[in-house]
Amino acid sequence: MPGAHRTARSRWSMRTKVMSATMGTVMAGATAYAATNWFVGLNSGSTAEGQSASISNLTISAIASPTATNLLYPGANGDVVLKVSNPNAFPVTLTAVQLPANTTYAAGYTDSALATANTGCTATNSGVAWNFATATSGSSHALTAPLTVAASGTLTVTLTNAASMALSAPAACAGTFFSMPSLTGVTATGGAATATAGPATDSWVS
Repeated sequence: MPGAHRTARSRWSMRTKVMSATMGTVMAGATAYAATNWFVGLNSGSTAEGQSASISNLTISAIASPTATNLLYPGANGDVVLKVSNPNAFPVTLTAVQLPANTTYAAGYTDSALATANTGCTATNSGVAWNFATATSGSSHALTAPLTVAASGTLTVTLTNAASMALSAPAACAGTFFSMPSLTGVTATGGAATATAGPATDSWVS
């Protein structure tokens, strides 16, 4: 029947077009990603550019919280609380501190913000110094555990028994907050390391 032949021929023609389109798409993809025998090499000296971070000093400052647990009194040691700020784009690990001479004393204040001086308990007569400091400024003291400060981060640390008070401390130094003498330096290195969780506790024993 002529009509049936035309219908069959029309279906076959449509099927052929679809198959041809599909094969064309597959072949186009194969051509785009196929490997050839035209191998391409690399010129000698080909490179790229990187850049290292710059180095900035740490800042160590006095803070009032958390409060010290071991409090000072004449002839005894007490805790010191501080914050280490790391402005670098990489972690920094502290392993030791350098102390001023043991005759460099802390100034006393009536408030934890260290804003109002205690005129009866000064850096001249307080007798409060860094524990284990020597007669020579700059003596180095290893921390019991290294402290790692995160990149562009801060770390609050309680240094247990890091301060001492002389027996000669006047009664005016009772109930006083002390601004410890400035450290003369630290031993610290920058590089990949896991940051110490804060607030942390540390010390030195000699």
